[in-house]
Amino acid sequence: MRSWSFIDCYRRAEEAAPVDEEDDPGLPPITIADLAQFTPAPSLLAGEPDNVGIAGMPTNFVATASVTTQSGSLFGFPVTVRFTPASFEFHYGDGSSATTTTGGSSWEALGQAQFTPTATSHAYAERGTYNADVDVRYTAEVDFGVGWFPVAGQLIADGPAQEIRIFEAHTALVAYTCDQKPSSAGC
Repeated sequence: MRSWSFIDCYRRAEEAAPVDEEDDPGLPPITIADLAQFTPAPSLLAGEPDNVGIAGMPTNFVATASVTTQSGSLFGFPVTVRFTPASFEFHYGDGSSATTTTGGSSWEALGQAQFTPTATSHAYAERGTYNADVDVRYTAEVDFGVGWFPVAGQLIADGPAQEIRIFEAHTALVAYTCDQKPSSAGC
């Protein structure tokens, strides 16, 4: 009776030694569901500026997620799992959503003025309080000590809701400032 090693699972067929099927317990196929116990921490969402916005103007959203590596045990064998962000699904809380391949960047990092549209921004139609969140989809690879192997599918890390407050802004063209003429429109 030959002892079984998880390394044999990943040898190329032409290199693998013949194995008696009755004595080999085998490693079952690894699915993305098998890796759920290693799911990365949820990504937090931040709305610019300061989780507030103005109705009709872009509120910029930024979510951070990066390559994450975790170690543990799978099917009784030590394993390292590497997750790589594949996409970000932004839920803006008003029924709108957008999927991007990036978590976004701050206006400052982009060298843009506030309220400039970005790939992750959203303009709310009405004032109110909205619960926005981001779900990050990850691809996965496993390493049982012999190198990285991809696992088919994607794992979703659901992000917690972040309260976004949207206000209305009204402007008026006036001839004088409120200091110059306190009875002017808008003063």
